[in-house]
Amino acid sequence: MRRLLTTLLAGGLLAMANTLVFADPPAGAVLNTAVSSVPAAPVPWSSLTPQQQQVLAPLKSRWATLPAERQQRLERGADRWAQMTPEQRARARQRMQHWRRLTPQERAQIRQRYQAFQKLPPDEQQRIREQFQKFQQLSPGERQALRQRWKNMTPAQREQLRKHWRAQHPPH
Repeated sequence: MRRLLTTLLAGGLLAMANTLVFADPPAGAVLNTAVSSVPAAPVPWSSLTPQQQQVLAPLKSRWATLPAERQQRLERGADRWAQMTPEQRARARQRMQHWRRLTPQERAQIRQRYQAFQKLPPDEQQRIREQFQKFQQLSPGERQALRQRWKNMTPAQREQLRKHWRAQHPPH
């Protein structure tokens, strides 16, 4: 039962983990950045460092047509990419490939779960992260068994499990 709960929580976090280094936020998303009445300034391609230009090379031909906010996000993403280890880059590439294979509906669902997670109190977010860590420590077979068990439940059984979990883990 406890492991199944871990799977449920991990499922949401697993979905959130598939966000990309260079992903655009969903339309209408509220970002955790300072709101300014001054529109973002475009970033000229020539102002990018050689390293940023190398990372962003696939976008060079359409760089000037991108919205300034997106240019700035991509510039920051290129900086993050430069700081990554080869292992982190490989993992990011895998996640980007996975993201591209998702349907628009699956992407929307992931974005919604992420937004819901962001609205939780910090202590609740931390608890979910800890449960996800526990889930990650399970063997692949155990994780798959939990996923299958969840899929085999009826909606009523799932709701009963959620209620039981909430009763055992009330918000702080």
